Amino acid sequence: MNMRILLINPILYTAETDRIPKVKSIKDTMIYTMCLGFLENGDTPVLVAASDYKPETEETYPFEIVWMDTVLKKVFKPRCLPWMPGLGVYIKKHRADIDGIITSEVFSLCSLTAVRRMREKTIVWHELGAHNRIMHYIPSKVWYYIVARMFFQRVTVIARSEHAKRFIRKFCPQVLETIIDHGVNVGQIKLRTEKENRFVVVSQLIGRKRIDKIIEVFADFAGQSGEQKNYVLDVIGTGELEAELKKMSAALKMQDKIVFHGRMSHEEMAPIVAAAKAMLVYTEKDNNMVSIVESIAAGTPVVTTPVPFNAEYIRQEKLGIVEKDWDKSVLNRICVKNREYVQNCMAYREKLSAAYGAGQFVKILEGMEK
Repeated sequence: MNMRILLINPILYTAETDRIPKVKSIKDTMIYTMCLGFLENGDTPVLVAASDYKPETEETYPFEIVWMDTVLKKVFKPRCLPWMPGLGVYIKKHRADIDGIITSEVFSLCSLTAVRRMREKTIVWHELGAHNRIMHYIPSKVWYYIVARMFFQRVTVIARSEHAKRFIRKFCPQVLETIIDHGVNVGQIKLRTEKENRFVVVSQLIGRKRIDKIIEVFADFAGQSGEQKNYVLDVIGTGELEAELKKMSAALKMQDKIVFHGRMSHEEMAPIVAAAKAMLVYTEKDNNMVSIVESIAAGTPVVTTPVPFNAEYIRQEKLGIVEKDWDKSVLNRICVKNREYVQNCMAYREKLSAAYGAGQFVKILEGMEK
């Protein structure tokens, strides 16, 4: 049956500081893609988001988006713990029309509001795998040890990774075995099995992403004799370290082999990602990375550190190589066994679709009604 699903996800994209950058479109955000998944399955998604993240240009959407104002922003910062008083009023007013609620994170004022208003129809979709560091972890520990144990004991929780599941089970007893990752629109992702002699990076060019390490390893790899010297590294994204990274590439005499594309739309970057032998990730701090999901869906394996939560299923399903301090030997290995890794990505592709994840949510919500 058609279900009307309220998706509560106030934070649409990551802001590194309290000054949330304005974007021209939200159509490349993870929750937008998940809403499209529900729509594809014949359900009716309604997205609730903080107005702080509303794009600066007018857009039209194939589903309803309810923009809500946040208050007391100095205390409840919109980039990490937004408070939207209008949410409770909205749920109360539309209660009869809502078949299910999916709300992001246990540590969330919005999730608490949803649980207090419609616990029996609410699923908390949890991503965090550790305590939030704000104010020396104190707010996070108070929330999980006190608030979660008072108000989330009878709430259905679905984790976005094994890592997140292990963490949240310490505080919430009704965490399901099912894991639902951020989905992608596989119909719009270019799939290519024949790869070129190139690697790709899709990332903000900021410190914690360690693009400098990727450039160092690539220079070491491309400096070898043989086929390796013909490889190219495509870097997609912008950030505060862009100029510095370009200088580093020149100092390593790699300026002709490392191409900085800047910010690109999904349509623009899709053929570049699909053509690569592997996507390279060296991050020091991340949860689930949608760029990894999109890469695998394009048939492109991933070389990564164990830091992203996606690393668990990459290792388990052999969708690439996971090593803490990967080097040129790992790049050599991903090239030698590339066809095998590509085939594994193709076999796993459908499980990463937003429609697949949306279908899992609906089955669980239908079971909660019985």
